[in-house]
Amino acid sequence: MKIFTAQQIRACDAYTIKASNIRSSELMERAAGKCAGWIKDNFSKDALFVVLCGTGNNGGDGLAITRLLNQRGYGVKAFVLNFGREMSEDCAANLQRLKAMEKDIVSIVQPDTFITDIPPHIVIVDAILGTGLSRPIEGWVAAFIQAINQLPNTKIAIDIPSGLTADLIPDADAAIFRADHTLSFQFYKRSFLHTEAGRYIGKVHLLDIGLDKTFINGTPTQYTIADAETIHGIYKPRDPFAHKGSYGHALIVAGSYGKIGAAVLSALAAIRSGAGMVTALIPRCGYTAMQSAVPEVMCLTSGEEDIEAIENWDKMDALGVGPGIGTESRQTVALTEFLDQYKKPLVVDADALNIIAKHPDLLAKLPKGSIITPHPKEFNRLFGDNTNSMIRLDHARIQAMRYNINIVMKGHHTVVVSTEGECMYNMTGNAGMATAGAGDVLTGILTGLLAQGYEPHDAAVLGVYLHGLAGDIAAKERSQESLIARDIIEYLGKAFQTLAG
Repeated sequence: MKIFTAQQIRACDAYTIKASNIRSSELMERAAGKCAGWIKDNFSKDALFVVLCGTGNNGGDGLAITRLLNQRGYGVKAFVLNFGREMSEDCAANLQRLKAMEKDIVSIVQPDTFITDIPPHIVIVDAILGTGLSRPIEGWVAAFIQAINQLPNTKIAIDIPSGLTADLIPDADAAIFRADHTLSFQFYKRSFLHTEAGRYIGKVHLLDIGLDKTFINGTPTQYTIADAETIHGIYKPRDPFAHKGSYGHALIVAGSYGKIGAAVLSALAAIRSGAGMVTALIPRCGYTAMQSAVPEVMCLTSGEEDIEAIENWDKMDALGVGPGIGTESRQTVALTEFLDQYKKPLVVDADALNIIAKHPDLLAKLPKGSIITPHPKEFNRLFGDNTNSMIRLDHARIQAMRYNINIVMKGHHTVVVSTEGECMYNMTGNAGMATAGAGDVLTGILTGLLAQGYEPHDAAVLGVYLHGLAGDIAAKERSQESLIARDIIEYLGKAFQTLAG
């Protein structure tokens, strides 16, 4: 699924109107009908609504929704905020249609006037400002929205919460309508997928309003969502005539004294992700723990309490390095000597990334196509601080192209950045996965997929999706609060079954 800018969405609207030989008001009516239909499906007939409208096309949507809800028997009233700016043609037309139907169903709210007496059982619908907003709102309108946010009512935003921009991260103190539900037309706005803006949108519901497929398919964008179609295009079902050699041999380089658990989780995740064979390279202090915890995994050792050398990599199909290895001089030397020789794409995470951050010249030694998996702080240590997550992602695009690597930007919606700078947002996963060891599990999954012959970018997209999906299944059965990293591994099987099914 593509993610378009606000400008591209407006162009798509215009193209649809021309290609379909319809008026803009007809497209607005189509959008309003979808919103009214969603409301009908989710609220009982005795629900009451207040629709807050602006003077632009978003306000026109709100006025049309008011009319359609009234026709469906709902108690509803619209309030149009008088911005002092000229009303759009379609908004004005819908205002007249509403007044002609029932005069008292709509009121004009004059500047410096507030609505603070809305009973809590009434649903508030926001159609004040749409995707055309390009700067923070100020003055009376900002104060009006902030006052509405203080009310306990259920709140629905039409297309985008008022005050939020589609393509930028808002300031921390910006006045933005805080929705419980956002009814977005056709596409996710890019800002919806970033933590700083995501807190305002509630649950997003995409409503297909029939925008032209020719425009959608033919318009390029660097930002997409890993939807079911994308994942099924990557996933390779098991060959019934295969043997363990058909699915590769993965090497997990992980662990140090007190952090052998990281190695165990990564190795177990690698073999659970479908690798034919997995070997763990760990310090000798973890040998018994590894052999006991994961008997299916072979074990090599280097050093007593820390890994002193990365060996046997020439016999492996894929390699993941970093979880729990430490960042002392021995590990730095071992990683440096290894990168001087290893030329295949590998997975780099955790302490390996922290070593590279201390020695930036190692970035240029990463084999082309490698996958690095930083969380925000690790990314900042590698490439410098960024003021917000969207700027950080744009920075990641530059670095991915510069070093010819895939970057898995871990976060609320993890993003896989390709070597060409294309960004694919992942939609699986939940807050329960913010738990120790979850990143080690992801490293194992990615390494296991690489060993099976998946191309690095495909392995990253599929691995992140499966990691999140397994976490979602685990959270549904065990709760987000009690979810631990091992649960993600345990439910990988059900995640694969979901794909196969």
